[in-house]
Amino acid sequence: QVQLVNTGGGSVQAGGSMRLSCTASGNTHGAYCMGWYRQAPGKEREGVAAIDGFANTRYADSVKGRFTISRDNAENTLYLHMNSLIPEDTAMYYCAADPPYVTCRPDILARTPRVWGQGTQVTVSS
Repeated sequence: QVQLVNTGGGSVQAGGSMRLSCTASGNTHGAYCMGWYRQAPGKEREGVAAIDGFANTRYADSVKGRFTISRDNAENTLYLHMNSLIPEDTAMYYCAADPPYVTCRPDILARTPRVWGQGTQVTVSS
């Protein structure tokens, strides 16, 4: 079984940058589809970005051009680089993995992956 631990997060001013990390442990021999999701208070969860085992990526329209998802399979680590942050990016961010899928399932950003990290808060002030 895969376990995920989020690191990073915190507070930043609008226009700033931040990097989130997510380290996997346990059954990590497969380069599974992984992603980042976020949820702001009073709002539904939103899929932000996903990356498959071949490094193909997909993004929500709301972050396209500002966020970059990447992975280091040798280190079992997933990253989310966030640039040009805006207050609307304020949310709890969760990494997720979707074993046994290496290629992400269709509409993965709208789905519920099988394994979740504990989440980390990102706050963007204006």
